[in-house]
Amino acid sequence: MMRFMLLFSRQGKLRLQKWYVSIGDKEKKKITREMTQIVLGRKPQTCNFIDWKDLKIVYKRYASLYFCCAMEGQDNELLTLELMHRYVELLDNYFGNVCELDIIFNFEKAYFILDEFLMGGEIQETSKLSVSKSIEESDMLQETLEEYMSKPAF
Repeated sequence: MMRFMLLFSRQGKLRLQKWYVSIGDKEKKKITREMTQIVLGRKPQTCNFIDWKDLKIVYKRYASLYFCCAMEGQDNELLTLELMHRYVELLDNYFGNVCELDIIFNFEKAYFILDEFLMGGEIQETSKLSVSKSIEESDMLQETLEEYMSKPAF
């Protein structure tokens, strides 16, 4: 099971965080700071897996963002890399070549896409088509609601 997912920039700015275990805010900040320091301090040629405390940290850099996941010791690192890649593909599909600014200005959509894909730290839906369809339906529903709310009431 995944414990948390962090997305941060090359400068160490946190862009998205999703926690699947209950941890206090102070501890979250400490873990986030430690993860960014560890990952950013590594050379590009090094392995993308880190043993940290009782967890495995898996990270991957896509453009200017680092995707970092913590998982339990018995989980498969390669599956976690595939999971991160699938999330990036879903973001690319939605935003059209996703970039850091898309995550910053549309963070609620990035969280929604992540929630459609993962739930409780486990893969909820493996089909990119199903997730994309769900996102599209949500957007259509939101547009319909906005249209309805913009009409004057009599």
